[in-house]
Amino acid sequence: MHLDAPATDLADRYARYLRGKQVFLLGATAVLVALVFVSIAVGSVLIPIDEVVATLLFGAGGDAATIIWQIRLPRVLAAVVSGAGLAIAGAVMQSVLRNPLSSPYTLGVSHAAGFGAAIAITLFGAGAISAHIDDAVVVQNPCMVTVCAFLASMAATAVLLLIARTRSSQPEVMVLVGVALAALFTAGTTFLQYFSSADQVAAIVFWTFGDVGRAGWSDLAILVAVVLPCSAWFMLNRWNYNTLDAGDETARSLGVRVEHVRLVGMLLASLITAVVVSFLGIIGFIGLVSPHMVRRLIGDDQRFLIPGSCLVGGIVLLVSDTLARLVLAPVVLPVGILTAFFGAPLFLWLIVRGYRR
Repeated sequence: MHLDAPATDLADRYARYLRGKQVFLLGATAVLVALVFVSIAVGSVLIPIDEVVATLLFGAGGDAATIIWQIRLPRVLAAVVSGAGLAIAGAVMQSVLRNPLSSPYTLGVSHAAGFGAAIAITLFGAGAISAHIDDAVVVQNPCMVTVCAFLASMAATAVLLLIARTRSSQPEVMVLVGVALAALFTAGTTFLQYFSSADQVAAIVFWTFGDVGRAGWSDLAILVAVVLPCSAWFMLNRWNYNTLDAGDETARSLGVRVEHVRLVGMLLASLITAVVVSFLGIIGFIGLVSPHMVRRLIGDDQRFLIPGSCLVGGIVLLVSDTLARLVLAPVVLPVGILTAFFGAPLFLWLIVRGYRR
């Protein structure tokens, strides 16, 4: 019996370890659901929570039903899905590159996708300016925008993977590469603007703001169709990402196809980024902030870090968008402005702290 005591104690500690993380995930889910109802309720027109619940859950009608179903609900769901997608993309990039400063925005992948969207707008006429200020940018050919954004983000991803392979993805190196790529693709976007018409320039500028309010139900369906299966793939490979955190040699010794896992992870993370940028514009720092918030609370275990990052990413972007609608109401700020204000100080803090995970 004495011999079994250490094993029993170890099992109890592991059960507590799992229980703490499960409680966090359940709590984050509850917070996200509550925030969805609150975000739908607040705005330039305040809708009582009980009316929101009755409309969504029981199909009640009324004057607020149109506002809820046609304006606020698609906006709120787009914030949740896009925040979750960007956060999980950042978590996977940080794992496969073994770099705590990796994210679609800091590595220049978002800027590359924005450049691809600008190409679609200027050269293929995929975007236009609407007469309504609430929907200033209209996607005339979302497939073309997504394809161009994806191809440009793939170019940035190829550079990142090449440098990560030759320089072991050292944080200092990857940060400098991200700065260089962001500057390069920003310069390319500026070049396109210089030779574009006034409407095209305005469309590109609106695009770079980053605004979840421009997503409709059809856009949301495409976002879900991309983010959901990619997230499922990341969850299926969570053990592979855990082994990558221990080093490439350790992962290979355990039978992990390191290069394949790294390549597919970066491709799917870039695909999520490209789709989000093509519909909503550039939204920075969600992919950096959310995984680090989760790590501080429940650690590095990818089994819980990946779903936790999804939940926290949805919460962070939803809260940011809600604040963007309230700060200068009835004027609605693009959410990309708020995420930059919140994310940039954290990025600097992570650098000062020495890239500790």
